Amino acid sequence: MEGKAPIMRRSALAAIAAIGTASLFLAGCSKADDNKSENGTKSAGANAATKGVVNASDKKGGTLTYELSDVPDSFDPGNTYYAYMYNLSRLWARPLMTFQPGAGEEGNTLVPDLAASKGVPSDGGKTWTYKLRSGLTYEDGSPITSKDVKYAVERSNFARDVLSLGPNYFQQFMAGGDKYKGPYKDKSAKGLSSIETPDDTTIVFHLKQAFQEFDYLVAAPQTAPVPKAKDTGVDYVKHIVSSGSYKFQSYEDGKQAVLVRNEKWDAKTDPLRKQLPDKIVVKLKVNPETIDQDVMAGKAIDLAGTGVQAATQAQVLTDPAKKANTDNTYGGRLVYMAINTTVAPFDKVECRKAVQYAIDKVSVQTAEGGPIRGDIASTVLPPDIPGYAKSDAYATKDSKGDVAKAKEQLKACGKSSISTNISARSDRPQEVDAATAIINSLKKVGINASLKQYPSGKYFTDYAGVPKFTKKQNIGLEMMQWGADWPSGYGFLQQILNGKAISQSGNTNLSQYDSKDVNALLAKAIGTEDNNERNSLYTQIDKKTMDDAVLVPLTYFKVLLGRPTTYTNLVSTAAFSGQYDYLNIGVASK
Repeated sequence: MEGKAPIMRRSALAAIAAIGTASLFLAGCSKADDNKSENGTKSAGANAATKGVVNASDKKGGTLTYELSDVPDSFDPGNTYYAYMYNLSRLWARPLMTFQPGAGEEGNTLVPDLAASKGVPSDGGKTWTYKLRSGLTYEDGSPITSKDVKYAVERSNFARDVLSLGPNYFQQFMAGGDKYKGPYKDKSAKGLSSIETPDDTTIVFHLKQAFQEFDYLVAAPQTAPVPKAKDTGVDYVKHIVSSGSYKFQSYEDGKQAVLVRNEKWDAKTDPLRKQLPDKIVVKLKVNPETIDQDVMAGKAIDLAGTGVQAATQAQVLTDPAKKANTDNTYGGRLVYMAINTTVAPFDKVECRKAVQYAIDKVSVQTAEGGPIRGDIASTVLPPDIPGYAKSDAYATKDSKGDVAKAKEQLKACGKSSISTNISARSDRPQEVDAATAIINSLKKVGINASLKQYPSGKYFTDYAGVPKFTKKQNIGLEMMQWGADWPSGYGFLQQILNGKAISQSGNTNLSQYDSKDVNALLAKAIGTEDNNERNSLYTQIDKKTMDDAVLVPLTYFKVLLGRPTTYTNLVSTAAFSGQYDYLNIGVASK
């Protein structure tokens, strides 16, 4: 899933560099980390939330505030694909399965949510059956049924002309999924025949091939129930019907959302949620520097969960008291640049290889904030995703690029120079800085790239994720950041490499890579029961992708989170890219 890139300011990069690499790592807690925080409370220490729950409490009451520098793609659980919205949406939308709150890898543990237990596979993994918990209701007290889950999957995967922002796994893998037109065009009551609801508490999924990781797939918010009678398509976001512990009190597009307790939520049907705050406020389009100030003052959580900005980073790493209230961890993500294989001359592998050799990755790493923000990358899979194997198909000295090799590949491509455009998100200065560093590297070998900036809220719906647009605008290079939809090689690779994942809007396979070999390996992998064999196939996919040079790995993303001292139950989870788990955060003082 797409994780919001950390925001940096170019003006602060010099300050970061001056800190020195020795102090850029928060590998453990020093004595200084035990200092009291600015408000006088004793800190749990740097990285404490990566090892356990910080400030554990069941205290109820108060208002919890989240702040975001832009707007999310959508609050609609069936129309979102940002990691932080997958995380936050569990407050009002209960999927069949979810991840248990826990530090680091512990947070990758799948547990039943709306379902009473894990899925029961049959037919070699082609059929999966789930039973819902009893006593489930919506915010209005009406019962939640298996038909509502079926409808939620249909609307989110089979009406791409209406809801295009989420992944389309179900469309790809359900039997007959390629023929079903979706609930807005299909006026019959039957819907997709390969999803059966024999009774109100049973749902059965019939796949066209074995899918050994299906429990992970149904942990997506797309399986959170939606009552058909209340669905208004793209406008459903204005009046979402809650199945979780909180419901929407108000929603102002582009401004804020306010959630309050769902009085019809019953803790007896939900062993995961605690429903602690009285109110949850989500503020949108907040100045990034203001977010950092509010986080460090204990007034808010950065909803994007991608860490402090450059100026704040420089401050916290040189101030023991501030450093003690930070968490630094891998996020299971890759920062990369997609090379658009449909835009000439990048339809030729030699021209793509020229780009691979040209880039000075150290300059990109610096633009992103230094080593604390990520290690230099050379593979598609990050080190914390199964299937990763260390390799570097385009190794250069000190990872600073090789002009001679780049020009050699350019000549093999039949070019002495190339003119193209590179896209980046305008509200993410760090991503713009990284793109600028890439432009400078490419210029040295005769590849002239002009920067095109687009807002992140529409990056996939209107710009980089629209194949017709990128071709018309000659966008050959696209900045991107990606995290696993679930913690496996398939959960990471499918939506950015499979040709069947390419869509006309909301597309995340920005390279528009459609390799028969990679498609076949992905299909084989997901049907393979043995974990070791499956992981070896993911390694092969990684190697094949790098041989075809369709994306340039830049850094294995790391996050530096500011930890607000006035909030409770803070734990950094691998399931949501190192973000704090948003399910049970509370307020220490009312």
